[in-house]
Amino acid sequence: MPRKRVYRSKKKLGQIPGSVIYTGERSKEKLFIDVFDYTKEFCTEKELQTVQESFKYKDTDSVTWINLNGLNHVTQIEALGIHYDLHPLVLEDIVNIAQRPKIDEHDDYLFVVLKMLYYDANEKIVSEQVSFVLGKNYVLSFQESEGDVFDSVRNRIRQAKGRVRTLQTDYLLYVLIDAIVDHYFSVIEILGDKIEDFETAIFSGDVDDDISQKIQNLKREILRVRRAIFPLREVISRIEKNENKLIQKKTITYYRDIYDHLIQVSENIDIYREMIWSLMDMYMTTISNKMNEVMKVLTIMASIFIPLTFIAGIYGMNFEYIPELQYKYSYFILWGIMIVLFIGMLYYFRKKKWL
Repeated sequence: MPRKRVYRSKKKLGQIPGSVIYTGERSKEKLFIDVFDYTKEFCTEKELQTVQESFKYKDTDSVTWINLNGLNHVTQIEALGIHYDLHPLVLEDIVNIAQRPKIDEHDDYLFVVLKMLYYDANEKIVSEQVSFVLGKNYVLSFQESEGDVFDSVRNRIRQAKGRVRTLQTDYLLYVLIDAIVDHYFSVIEILGDKIEDFETAIFSGDVDDDISQKIQNLKREILRVRRAIFPLREVISRIEKNENKLIQKKTITYYRDIYDHLIQVSENIDIYREMIWSLMDMYMTTISNKMNEVMKVLTIMASIFIPLTFIAGIYGMNFEYIPELQYKYSYFILWGIMIVLFIGMLYYFRKKKWL
């Protein structure tokens, strides 16, 4: 009987739109909220215990980045959404981790969803959803668990490196997305190394019995990366082409740079997709060649022993009158004929380069 398919999505059919229901598997993650509030002159970094402590940053003149880790804490997320006037459908999308990368425009804010990719300690690719809400003087980010690729951004804010402390929230959103996209290159590089290792192993013949399964797993990884990256091109393109009051014209150039990086990553993914199919064809060809070599050796051995068997069969018959049986040297002559046939056929096969 075919195995019953198990669906991992927890989203229920027919549920009320705007229902804030966490669909992930990390239901025991602790709530962690960190805040960066800064201008060109100062920078304040705090770790908050509740979302209520972040309410005071909504209408300040400084730029505020509020990062929330722990999408399983839906009550806290709803409270944050109510205070910042987020639409219920936005809150639903934040905790629904199966979202496709997208951008939604609202009156006072932009909502952006994308995927953060990295390899874990077991060298398995992890795709974590990250959501951003861009407001006039704040950026809200939502992550499923603690740990991300934003450490470089935090250091730039602390040390006032680059332009991040001198520009507005649209530039802060840019550097956060750029950090995620830059990490895509690391993932792509690891995928390329894996493909090269498989190519080397297949060409050298040093392959494991389960290499076909490993190639299939690598193909799934590439498809997973592709699903995370390709829709993001449309998101950045909309930011680049849309005249939204939250995105200043001088910041558009930076988003174009992200788009160029995404095009480069997408091209590499397409190349790796072709290469992974070629790997499977190469492996099957190698297996076929090995089988042909075995069949060739068996065929040559059979071709050599067929005439010898024929001779042995003739003189193994139980007839009374076989003239050669009475001859004194018949046994030695027969062995000589068989050895000459054997050597002659070996010489012929080597001359034809079949051996």
